[in-house]
Amino acid sequence: MLSVERGRAAAAPDGPDPNRPLRAKDSGGTAFDLLAILAALVLVGLGLANLSVVDTPDTVFRQAAIAVAGVVLLAALWRFRAGLLLVLGWVTYLIAVLLLGAVLVMGVTANGATRWISFGSLTFQPSELAKLGLLLVLAAVLGSERPAWQRFVFGIVLAAVPIALTVLQPDLSTTTLLIILTVAMLIIGRTPARLLLPLLAAVALVVPLVIGTLRPYQVERLGSFLVGSHEEPTGSGWAIQQARIALGSGSLFGRAGDPLSSLMAQYLPERETDLALASVVEQFGLVAGAAVIVAAIVLVWRLALASRVPRTPNGALVGGGLAILLGAEVLVSLGGNLGLLPLAGVPFPLLSYGGTALLVHLAAIGVVLGVRRDGSRRRLWIVPRWRARRPRLVRATAFAMSAVLVTFGFYGWNVQSAHGAALSAAGQEQMTRCIRIPALRGDITDRHGAPLATSSAAAGVGSDQVVAVPALLRSRPDEIARVAALTGQPVQALTSALEDASPTTLSLPIAEVPTETGASVAAAGIPGVVVIPEPRRSYPTGPLLAPVLGFAGIATQTEVQRNPDLPSGEIVGRAGLEQQYDSILRGTNGYQCVYVTPSGVPVAMGPRQEPIAGATLRLSLDLGLQRELGTGLANALRGQSRSAIGAAVAMDPRDGQILAIAGLPSYDNNIYGPPIDPAGLQAAASAPGHPMLEKVTQAAVPPGSTFKLVVASADVIKPAWPIDQVIPTGGSFTLGGHTFNNWSVLGPMDLRQSIAWSNDVYFYKLANTLGPEPIIDAAHALGVGSRTGIDLPGESPGYLGSPRSVAESGGTWYGGSTVILGIGQGYLQVTPLQNALWTAGVATGQLVTPRLGLATGVNGSAYTALPSSPPRPVPFADKLGPVRDGMRAAVTGGTATRLANLPVPVGAKTGTAEDGSLPVTSYDNWMSAASPMPNPNIVMTALVQGPGTGANSASAVVAGGLRYYLAHEAEIRATDPVQTP
Repeated sequence: MLSVERGRAAAAPDGPDPNRPLRAKDSGGTAFDLLAILAALVLVGLGLANLSVVDTPDTVFRQAAIAVAGVVLLAALWRFRAGLLLVLGWVTYLIAVLLLGAVLVMGVTANGATRWISFGSLTFQPSELAKLGLLLVLAAVLGSERPAWQRFVFGIVLAAVPIALTVLQPDLSTTTLLIILTVAMLIIGRTPARLLLPLLAAVALVVPLVIGTLRPYQVERLGSFLVGSHEEPTGSGWAIQQARIALGSGSLFGRAGDPLSSLMAQYLPERETDLALASVVEQFGLVAGAAVIVAAIVLVWRLALASRVPRTPNGALVGGGLAILLGAEVLVSLGGNLGLLPLAGVPFPLLSYGGTALLVHLAAIGVVLGVRRDGSRRRLWIVPRWRARRPRLVRATAFAMSAVLVTFGFYGWNVQSAHGAALSAAGQEQMTRCIRIPALRGDITDRHGAPLATSSAAAGVGSDQVVAVPALLRSRPDEIARVAALTGQPVQALTSALEDASPTTLSLPIAEVPTETGASVAAAGIPGVVVIPEPRRSYPTGPLLAPVLGFAGIATQTEVQRNPDLPSGEIVGRAGLEQQYDSILRGTNGYQCVYVTPSGVPVAMGPRQEPIAGATLRLSLDLGLQRELGTGLANALRGQSRSAIGAAVAMDPRDGQILAIAGLPSYDNNIYGPPIDPAGLQAAASAPGHPMLEKVTQAAVPPGSTFKLVVASADVIKPAWPIDQVIPTGGSFTLGGHTFNNWSVLGPMDLRQSIAWSNDVYFYKLANTLGPEPIIDAAHALGVGSRTGIDLPGESPGYLGSPRSVAESGGTWYGGSTVILGIGQGYLQVTPLQNALWTAGVATGQLVTPRLGLATGVNGSAYTALPSSPPRPVPFADKLGPVRDGMRAAVTGGTATRLANLPVPVGAKTGTAEDGSLPVTSYDNWMSAASPMPNPNIVMTALVQGPGTGANSASAVVAGGLRYYLAHEAEIRATDPVQTP
């Protein structure tokens, strides 16, 4: 009999070799499938290891107990006889359906779904049992001898019941898996295509309609996958992003030993269930993740191969169906963890937390292995007819699933290798909140190091703020008492303040103390206590340099828009040099970070970065010369109208260094604090003379006769008449019936003499002969009507009109407009700095870019020079000799003889202009001088508004300033070595 059965087996497809003994491995595997058991245990073990890190010991113990029960059940079912498979299937199916119905009546609701039945402290999810029950009954029906259409209809009816009940829960993920299981069983059960295709078409038509019935959280999951939204910390997009962070930051062997691993795990939602695989990789690394994928592939393959062994059709269908079901669960779960599929709420089989799912999966594996064992043992009696009806496409499906799983695995490896550093940084960043420790603002000094602006606590202008992290301090009474003693606070008051603070409060100010006390608190090293320096900006020179230095204050909305990286409440330069060189002076803030939970509750102190003080800015100014000019202006304005202004500037015409820059009226920039002095601010804003205006660069007025240097320059380019020609002048000039007066009746003069004596009639006639365009062209070449480029914000370009520009603005350029332009009035306004610039240009033949910033240094290191623009030659420099001669003659025997007694030769030009903004009896009085001629190293220009004719008050300012400079030139020019930028 044995030989006969062997002969039949040899004739059947895929039969064993009749020339060798029949062994268990010839039937597709051993009776006891060690590989399948090991694969299942690997998944269960890694799941328990994950729980031990991310959840409580009670949860681990409960899952471990269920796992033991499941293994026992698996072992029991392994001894299962295939003959009882039909009974087991119907019993399991009916119990699952009854429990699904009971769920709708007495189930436990969570997250908008009713899926569980509670038995005391235990909960059971019947939909998991429904998977096994439906698998077994479909195998029984589809493996029967009924006609194909009956098997098809009966199978659809049986599947519709649990599917409908899970839809009502609603449980979209289980519903989807039951549908996949049903379709898979119909296919592998060899249901004819004429029956399957209409079913598949109907499913395709129904799917779009089902989307309209989805719950909000289900729509959110689908939408987050489709549009990649990761914004909301409670949504599915957030979960996907956290899964990527977990996968990317797990490295090769994970972060389970990291002290922050438990905190990091809290940021991964569903870390025990839906995102358990991402959690395993985060805690135990890519090696563990690879082990999970390999174990899943092995298990799917062993179950798939089991479908080829049983001696009954329904037994084979059970193996093939479970292989496809388990493979689908693995694919959907892994794809969701990687962000390649929507998060469908499908846990990873055997790995994810869930007692019901674990128990059912182990039981199902036990059933398949039991059927396989029975088939292996009785294979000699398999009839060829059944062997020809083996489940179809099971191995092909298993192969396809395995290929996709391997692809997903490589994708996960690529996520970590290509984006791991960025994702790890994102994970670190999201769990830290930092308390800003402001950097000490850099000092501003004159060219010799004299302080002009300082934030140094040693100067007596600083204090410290002590802040606490309430969540870290409130539970430690001894530490609270220490803090109270150090800061002089009542213990009870401090305790109450900490208790009243929100759990998520990051920093609670508890005291403002002197810097010495702050140092003691910091040295105590109390966790949850941070000392934040609060230096006050101090300006020792007060009104002397306030408009030039400006002030620092909290960044405005406009400044934040201009520089979005500014933190809230950042102190920045708001005006003057403080604003111009803010990036140098501000330094780099430090921070004390605190680790927080996803809800924002601090749990531990994080890294600390000490602030880096801003660099010191050294100016080209000399404080002594600055005081001299300031005093000179104050004396010149004494007794004048309160609205009158004065301005003076001293500049090196060779490189543009500003040696002094003074203006009055002024204000004290210490009123900006902190704290701000509101009364002082109001007084400064409403005072006459615009105290906050920087007069040298922002006050534009008519230049008067100092502009004759520009007109004379236009004449030497293309002379209206020979330079040495003597022109009759007298006391007035008449043009078109209008008479233009001279400041005095003067005799015939040439160009040099007319500059020296500031002969108005000569320049009336010269301007009228030249016409406006040559004068305007020369003026532009000497910088008139343009900003000088000085390193101060808000510089005025002044105004230089032309016939065209005046016409475009609706005005009229008359012949008299050209005449008065010849003496620096009319459509012309300049700043004192522009006046100094053209004086330097005429005296040296080159134009420079004025600058105040000389060098910068950090922590006592050698100063590095700030970049500067090289001088630009004046186009007609070689023709300016006669103009310089006129400047020199003005000092030796003209209107500027007040400078004649200086120890070096000086060239100068005076000027007086009527100003419509002043009272009728007031003028803009000018003096601009260069010394020593013919190679000057200083140009000094002054403007003083007041009554009278002539530049008596302005010349006094310049004379005093030059006298001081010449007496202290060596000291002024002496500076510490400066490195090349």
